[in-house]
Amino acid sequence: MHKPVKYFEKGLTLAAKGVWYVFERANRIRPNPSPTPKWSDKPLLKSYEKTKPPLGWPRSTDSLCPRCVPEIRQQILDGKLPYEVLLNERVGEVKAQIIEREGKILMVKDCPEHGRFEDVMSIDPEFSRHLEQVFPGRDIRAHNDENLHHHGSSTIKYGRGSVLTIDLTNRCNMMCDPCFMDANQVGFVHELTWEEIKQLLDNAITIKPKRQMSVQFSGGEPTLSPYFLDAVGYARKVGYNSVQAATNGIEFAKSFEFAQQAAEAGLRYAYLQFDGIGNAANAHRKVGNLFDVKLKAIDNLHRAGVEIVPVVTIVNGINNEQVGRIIQFALDNPKKIGFLSFQPVSFTGRDEAITDERRMAQRYTLSHLAHDVKTQTGLGEPARDWFPISFMATFSDWADLMHVNDANNNWGQLSCGCHPNCGTGMAVMIDKETKEVVPVTAFLHGDQLAKDIAKVNDAARGKSLSGLGMALCLMKNYDPFRSPTHLRLFDLLQKFDKNYNVTGRNYGKVGPDRTIEDVMKRRKDRWNFLFIAGMWFQDLFNYDFRRTEQCIIPYATQEGEISFCAYNTGVGWRNIIEKMHMTATLSKWYEEHGRHEIFAGGKNVKMESTEHSLLLRDGIVTTEEQRDLDRLGIAKNAREEKIRARDAKQKNDPAYHARMAALYREVVLKEKAPVSENGFLPLGALVKPKANGNGNGDQVHATKPEIEAGLPLAGD
Repeated sequence: MHKPVKYFEKGLTLAAKGVWYVFERANRIRPNPSPTPKWSDKPLLKSYEKTKPPLGWPRSTDSLCPRCVPEIRQQILDGKLPYEVLLNERVGEVKAQIIEREGKILMVKDCPEHGRFEDVMSIDPEFSRHLEQVFPGRDIRAHNDENLHHHGSSTIKYGRGSVLTIDLTNRCNMMCDPCFMDANQVGFVHELTWEEIKQLLDNAITIKPKRQMSVQFSGGEPTLSPYFLDAVGYARKVGYNSVQAATNGIEFAKSFEFAQQAAEAGLRYAYLQFDGIGNAANAHRKVGNLFDVKLKAIDNLHRAGVEIVPVVTIVNGINNEQVGRIIQFALDNPKKIGFLSFQPVSFTGRDEAITDERRMAQRYTLSHLAHDVKTQTGLGEPARDWFPISFMATFSDWADLMHVNDANNNWGQLSCGCHPNCGTGMAVMIDKETKEVVPVTAFLHGDQLAKDIAKVNDAARGKSLSGLGMALCLMKNYDPFRSPTHLRLFDLLQKFDKNYNVTGRNYGKVGPDRTIEDVMKRRKDRWNFLFIAGMWFQDLFNYDFRRTEQCIIPYATQEGEISFCAYNTGVGWRNIIEKMHMTATLSKWYEEHGRHEIFAGGKNVKMESTEHSLLLRDGIVTTEEQRDLDRLGIAKNAREEKIRARDAKQKNDPAYHARMAALYREVVLKEKAPVSENGFLPLGALVKPKANGNGNGDQVHATKPEIEAGLPLAGD
């Protein structure tokens, strides 16, 4: 039975509908022109002025051939082609068709040289149709960006982006599968100098519209850079209010003091690699106690004042069964986790040369995610409660309008204007005290709310009327009988005020001048919006240039700012730019700096303590690895795939059998087999430099665990 206050609130919602009827019609009269804010040379867009890429299906788009592109990229890396061909020619490009067939959405494309390629984009057309239908349109066209956006077909054209990514180093202290950048395996070190880091941050704030972007320091593992803390501090100094680190958490787990130093420097979020609940669920990362590391990192970071976003790379057959467990873990710890980012695997980096068999078995889409959340947790309806990440742009537009004349408003709101196929999410409201959870769009009619707010935005009234309009929109679309038991309409209005700073009330500052006291003040809120997000990065098999041109996650590089997908997949700008600006070869780096510690081959991370304050139910801890692919006889990763291919080739190779016979004679029979006769390489010939890098020519044998872990040897 509902409490009396719920009936009172129902009356308020009915009254709000009546007031809205009058307000909205009056608001149509002589709407004001869109203002031009200080952070843009172009006026804010009204809803009907926003453009959209071709949507629906069947439709045609521009894509890439998965076989042509690696070949052309290699020619550039080998010096046989100038990289300028990427600026002036449409290398590797083919037309693609997006179609519906047998209840799935597919991308189909034909290359004159390499034939046909097909891949699944969605297993639920209704879900995908909903995402495209509620897409509000593209952001303001990027301008004042000629010096940074100049990458041919891969050029970013719309908006300012939401998260600027800066790779501080390509060195990493893990050897993961999957890895979209193939860390520790490219044969050289690419590590930014302090001057380069400052230059990239200074360049970024020249582009308009000047959105309130987050800066994410990444890698490799960014904490390995000697300038990590300095970079965090400088980003905060030049005005970014949200500084993040994409990290595996090892350094934060090893040292609470380091987490404190990062927080004091200005780190606001840790995007923490997090693949499942339990060490078995993380076993594919080849670190023996990786889950223990995650728990300790979360505990240390939260205590220090840094917010945590678990980032989950989902691979079908590897850890898709972890979706519900991870969400339950977040629901059990609402005071420590307020955001989850699921990232369906992108077959690039170590996995670019994947076989069709493994690709089809491991492919995981945003539609898979929405259905797994429903199946494994019971939360949400895919075609009702999931929206494109860009859906929030309507709310950002309203906040931009509200603050356009503020004296110190030199930045626009964070605006996620990406393509509807790029990212999606569902918000759930959690009572931190009772842990009751309800999808927000179960009690707040999302589709209609966005349409109503767009009408407020289009009228472009002053701050008071726009604020009143938002309040009416929330009230008329609120269903108190479907909201959490203890949630009040006032709580909802207060939540929006906290997020968008409408009334000026101090909920704890979030800007560059925030303190640890501000962090703790904001955490006192009883209600937590847990946003369950899915961000699907492209690979060569599903590449769409309409997505690339409105990317919200650009990479800042020495050659300008490049779309996330164009940098890591696409034509592969990462490989080219890192090679152009490499710091040193591996052997030279090791000689001068020594080797950093790498955790692989089941090696454990040593921590001072494994104690933590998180709630961890025994029922969600995984004790055995997911074995779906083993039962299907399909390789789990690129390394295993290469081994199988080698073994298959060797079965029919007489030379291989001769080498194995020679190995038997040397190791078992203690005979010496001459190299010149059979090509056999004695075990003692496999050497690498000593870890101390003293340059004196001392050699040590590579150990079996290092070889199995795929650790780089001299000359790799």
